[in-house]
Amino acid sequence: MTSDPSSLLILNGKSAGDDTLREAVTLLRNEGIELHVRVTWEKGDAARYVAEAVELGVATVIAGGGDGTINEVATALVNAKAENVPALGILPLGTANDFATSTGVPETLDKALQLAIVGRAVPVDIARVNDQTCFINMATGGFGTRITTETPERMKAALGGVSYVIHGLMRMDTLKADSVEIRGENFSWQGDALVIGIGNGRQAGGGQQLCPSALINDGLLQIRIFTGDELLPALFTTLTRPEDSPNIVDGESAWFEVTSPHEITFNLDGEPLSGQHFRMEILPGALQCRLPPDCPLLR
Repeated sequence: MTSDPSSLLILNGKSAGDDTLREAVTLLRNEGIELHVRVTWEKGDAARYVAEAVELGVATVIAGGGDGTINEVATALVNAKAENVPALGILPLGTANDFATSTGVPETLDKALQLAIVGRAVPVDIARVNDQTCFINMATGGFGTRITTETPERMKAALGGVSYVIHGLMRMDTLKADSVEIRGENFSWQGDALVIGIGNGRQAGGGQQLCPSALINDGLLQIRIFTGDELLPALFTTLTRPEDSPNIVDGESAWFEVTSPHEITFNLDGEPLSGQHFRMEILPGALQCRLPPDCPLLR
């Protein structure tokens, strides 16, 4: 492995004290791998470290963290103004790890690091929102978004993805639908939405398959709407038997526009964005990503 090109690991500050990770990095370095490590402290750090990685000429920038960290690094790579932009590697260290799990990235740190360094890079899509930010996995709106943004950090740390479900059951008093109009290519829907999932990837919220047929290299976004008709029956039917639910609307398009007469919030891979109008469009093959050869999200 000594001939492998260098990489730069951008590590979420919450994972900086992980002894297992430190051992894995040390082992790789002892084998001759050139692996730089940078730790994020605040928003904007990832973009600065990606710029540094471009200057260093590394082959891969590894995002070490959860979906938010992966998306922040991916966005910075897409926005990098350089001739040779590094590929994206993934080291899942978050609470839910929805994107890493759905792409089949190994859960063990040593195997995930090895894939991130020597795996084959393939072109993948990313979605841009309102020409100002991006998401690589999914944008979610509605009741589910309120739950994921409000779930306490201690609960997430202790229980992982199931914490979102538990917190959701605790906050049923906040259950309400959002009035929206959604347009896309050959797609139009207007009404009250309990949950909206617009996916480049398939799952969010700790394993909820909101867009089960999404692919990350087909140039399309998938959409799934849980309608707000008869709120409680709709919620339980869609959670327990989604294939039988009359409260589900599905579609696909290279872009979607969502408008609402009131302010709504979308969760973009962990980053909330509020407003009354959202345009989400796919950027086909916008970055290279090192993924398993049998990744289920590749066509």
